[in-house]
Amino acid sequence: MQIGRILRYPLWALEVLGPTKSFARNPILGSPRLNRMGLHVWRLSTAHRMAAMRRARLGSRIDPDQRRAFDRDGFFVIHDFLPADAWRRLSEETSALRLPAREIREGQTVTRQLLLTPRTLARLPQTRAVVGGRGINDLVRYAGATASAPVWFYQTVIADPARSEADPQTELHSDTFFPTSKAWLFLHDVGEEDGPFAYVPGSHRLTPRRRAWEHRASIDAADDPRSNHRGGSLRLGAEDLEEMGLPAPVRMCVPANTLIVADTHGFHGRSPSPRPTVRVELHGHLRTNPFLPTALLDAKSWPFIRDRQLDIDAGMHEFAVRRLGARRKWHWTGPVALDAPASV
Repeated sequence: MQIGRILRYPLWALEVLGPTKSFARNPILGSPRLNRMGLHVWRLSTAHRMAAMRRARLGSRIDPDQRRAFDRDGFFVIHDFLPADAWRRLSEETSALRLPAREIREGQTVTRQLLLTPRTLARLPQTRAVVGGRGINDLVRYAGATASAPVWFYQTVIADPARSEADPQTELHSDTFFPTSKAWLFLHDVGEEDGPFAYVPGSHRLTPRRRAWEHRASIDAADDPRSNHRGGSLRLGAEDLEEMGLPAPVRMCVPANTLIVADTHGFHGRSPSPRPTVRVELHGHLRTNPFLPTALLDAKSWPFIRDRQLDIDAGMHEFAVRRLGARRKWHWTGPVALDAPASV
């Protein structure tokens, strides 16, 4: 065994009590023997118990009817989220928007992120009002089972079905082993052929059948041919849903000014687009260490980090590419409009 690998074992061991999800990159998390003995299920179950305690403290901020629907289904859907005047101002603000962006290609699909830094938000009063609003952030925090700070940015999803390589995000999957949240405030209507978000209702709950499926999947996940599956974002098919007693996914075709917030531990995915499409949204996500009892211990919520999470992530990616020889996944485009053609 190489000395470098031996020296990394203490770090790999510490990752057992953190958000690390990759079976392939951590030989402890990916160990067939340890997972057969229940390591993955222990992390899964412990993370969900702690999430339930944190979520209970956040529940008083959510409308009771909305909370019951989320607890049952795993997502919020709110039509006409912004009042008419606020929606008009946001539409006008985004129509003239040009911001530095980065893009990633996954098969047929390009995802673009337009970063919202504190300096940028100072010039976008309506966007700032939305992402700083208590109501929207309370929903994201409840779905993610943590009082930590969400990350917000504008996102464009550009699909070109003429390309032969499949988009891995159209496979039903769970983002990670613990509750996390993502939010989409759609700036345009999303129809059946626009690659709508799909979600399996109730799949966020850790039932005995879900726990058994996760145990079986974890044993050989490190050697799975699907890179996302090896990385801890478990993929599944219709037969797996049947095994867990779950229904078919719901495709969320919604009008503009609809907010969707989902616990993306639940099974979800982008629906395939049969024609070229451009989907634009204000997007938020929230993921933290699932073993922390309180957001006060989460560095992402500290004032000097909270509003710069995406900047920090982008900087770390560039450092890894330039200094450590990592493979470049994200490509910078310079300032672009939300609906500009893809450049990668």
